[in-house]
Amino acid sequence: MTQYDSKFWSQKLLPYTKKSNLIATRQVLLTLIPFALLWFSYAYLVKISLWFFLPFSLVISFFILRTFVLMHDCGHNSLFSSRRLNRVVGFFLGVITGMPQYVWSKNHDYHHKTNGDWVSYGGVFNIINTDDYAKLTDKQRKNYWRFRQPLILIPAGFFYVLAFPRINWILGHIVMAYRILGSLIRFRFKEAVDFAKKWDTKYWKSKRDYLHMTYNNIVLISIWILMSSAIGATEFFLLYVVSTSLSGSMGILAFTIQHNFENSYATDSERVNYYQAALEGTSMLVLPKVLNWFTADIAFHHLHHLSVAIPNYRLEDCHNKYSDLFQNVRRVRMRELISTFDYQLWDPKLEKVVSREYADQLLT
Repeated sequence: MTQYDSKFWSQKLLPYTKKSNLIATRQVLLTLIPFALLWFSYAYLVKISLWFFLPFSLVISFFILRTFVLMHDCGHNSLFSSRRLNRVVGFFLGVITGMPQYVWSKNHDYHHKTNGDWVSYGGVFNIINTDDYAKLTDKQRKNYWRFRQPLILIPAGFFYVLAFPRINWILGHIVMAYRILGSLIRFRFKEAVDFAKKWDTKYWKSKRDYLHMTYNNIVLISIWILMSSAIGATEFFLLYVVSTSLSGSMGILAFTIQHNFENSYATDSERVNYYQAALEGTSMLVLPKVLNWFTADIAFHHLHHLSVAIPNYRLEDCHNKYSDLFQNVRRVRMRELISTFDYQLWDPKLEKVVSREYADQLLT
């Protein structure tokens, strides 16, 4: 079909890929200035009562969420017009969100390349197909769903954004120290030098990945120390951990519902069609204007998957221009957000994401 053809979309979407440094700068400033003011206000009010961390955590989490989406755009080189600006600003936005931007963006690019191919990429919750599900024992099926239910969002945000980037960095150092010291103890000096030169582990894929993880952690931990000294460690980490974890949970929820819904396109590596996956395997979130602002229009996710080169500030105009072409794109409303947890399997025969109920019926 023409609608699934690259030439068809490249011609239509090209005018909307133009970047504006002015708009991008304005977006960053309108995000970070209120974010900083909220922290200054909290630093003053927390002296009155520690419980101020609760309302501030909720509000600040939305600004962190928006910062994360802008960081995401930098990773696609779609926020600013130059790669250098995207790289530099993206790094500092990554510090604010707690995520090493360069490394995260590389992994995120893999998601875009494999969208719709559920063999290569199983999404946030690593979903499996109905054939493999049928081979599980009753206990394994219960465990499968236990780790794919709404409550999992509470720890997921914390571990995804705050814990894992630090844990992986530390574990990588331990592995490298073990390898190098082990070689030195056995007098295998050339082997030790080779390990040091390659500097690769399963925790990072290249020296450049490692350096970006290291820069991110050094700057971030320095900020932790400074903020703890300024307002108190308890006061700082209460707000920081809760707000960052909340934003991570919201981000995971939004990402998942944009791909895991009833009859979402799902196939294998050989049959996947990039454009069909964007139009039939990616939803459009119907959100209030204020939430569209805080999520930097990532709700137009189908369009983002058609072209990562379109800046967030042009997505809505592009969608409205070609709205007739997007009539069949699945709309998801806020009341349906939690329903994503019912759709954590895919059927190879139907080439669709299916529900737990559907899969269990196949077993009877």
